[in-house]
Amino acid sequence: MDQTLLLGMIQFLVLVLSLSVHECAHAWTADKLGDPTARFLGRVSLNPIVHSDLWGTIIFPLIGLRYGFMFGWAKPVPVNVGRLRNPVRDHMLVAAAGPVSNLILATLTFGVLVILKISSPGLADLVRGVSSGYIPHGGTLAPPLVLVAYYGMVINVILAIFNLIPVAPLDGASVLSGLLPRPLAASLDRMQSYSFIIFVLLLFSGVPQYLFDPPLVLLRQVLISS
Repeated sequence: MDQTLLLGMIQFLVLVLSLSVHECAHAWTADKLGDPTARFLGRVSLNPIVHSDLWGTIIFPLIGLRYGFMFGWAKPVPVNVGRLRNPVRDHMLVAAAGPVSNLILATLTFGVLVILKISSPGLADLVRGVSSGYIPHGGTLAPPLVLVAYYGMVINVILAIFNLIPVAPLDGASVLSGLLPRPLAASLDRMQSYSFIIFVLLLFSGVPQYLFDPPLVLLRQVLISS
């Protein structure tokens, strides 16, 4: 199999699974805090099918493969804030659950890479190579395993940080609103009427990349170092 195609397939698979974990975390947290809406809709599940959005989970990532940029989104989990036991606090916790789940996945996959790196010289070279941009090949399970773990780390760091940007419809808007005093939160909520414009400006200015590049560079340096 062509190595570029293999890499694209791995990135696509990791993205879809990471989005499923993200949305399942929202749904599970909402259910535990008193709103069963998502559970009734079957969203407390790791099954990618129940979370998939035609454009965000299928078409956009596949187009991204052509240009070497893998990103996407899933169907938002519906939350009835009025059914939460403590609407202000619990809505914030439900919103935070998605990015937190991605941070957990990023930590776990980084841990897998560290374990592989210290387990043998050959695997250490493989981890360093992948972290440096090399696409390995071979008949063993080691190359695809390292690629899955590496892109699991990268994609989940990006998803976590991107979703914590405090602009609707991203989770960070609800998280920040729940942390602020009520007068400031009300002002933030009023600003969200301009969220689409702000969101587009952020994307074109490259601000999200400035946010997630530093932690990714640090993690790569740890993996590449001897």
